[in-house]
Amino acid sequence: MEPVLEVRNLNTYYTEGRSLFGQKGRRHQVLKDVSFTIGQGEIVGLVGESGSGKTTLARTILGFVNDYEGQIIHHSDRPQMVFQDPFGSLNPSFTIGKILEEPLIIKGGYTAAQRKDEVYEMLRQVGLDESYAERMPNELSGGQRQRVSIASAVITKPKLVIADEPVSALDVTIQAQILRLLVDLKKKYDLSYLFISHDLNVVYQICSRVLVMEGGSIVEQNDTDELFKNPRHPYTKALLKAAE
Repeated sequence: MEPVLEVRNLNTYYTEGRSLFGQKGRRHQVLKDVSFTIGQGEIVGLVGESGSGKTTLARTILGFVNDYEGQIIHHSDRPQMVFQDPFGSLNPSFTIGKILEEPLIIKGGYTAAQRKDEVYEMLRQVGLDESYAERMPNELSGGQRQRVSIASAVITKPKLVIADEPVSALDVTIQAQILRLLVDLKKKYDLSYLFISHDLNVVYQICSRVLVMEGGSIVEQNDTDELFKNPRHPYTKALLKAAE
């Protein structure tokens, strides 16, 4: 399996604000010697409690954090992101068509007519008809907004999508629909996902492999079935026990 992402011995830091006297704040280590690989076509889950470092890892991979040591090797274009909050991740002043067109404009190489065609096609792929291109985000339900967020991430045909708690803000019925959509798009476009979640039941449904993060370190990683049946690390066992 060809890798789309390799993370090697990653240590990430953040610095608290300056003191009243202008002195530089303290530097804290968030991620500690994190290493893993995501292969083409894989859905890799990243689980752990709040504060374990999951979102910091995503932000570092995406290039939003510069204070790190180690290697992040992208074997394709930069990954795209699907955020947790479908209400806050879409520009409220843009139509849905404009939101989906923007990544194509940034990427370049498309005529206006081609961009329009791509927007309509992507809407169809996420289960929305062409009329949604003229709507505003506040006219859509939470599930529809998350479909648009996914469309925005996938429209440039990236190899890797990072999904940070993409269904946690949705009710259970809509969650199932969005999970099916993510799997369908993976198959159609040969996508890979880093799927971040605190919900182990969701991870079990969708992921082929799981990384378990505690205190900024990956304490266990294994195929999903094996990890759920035979967890090795005490923290993994505790997470699974809590999910019962």
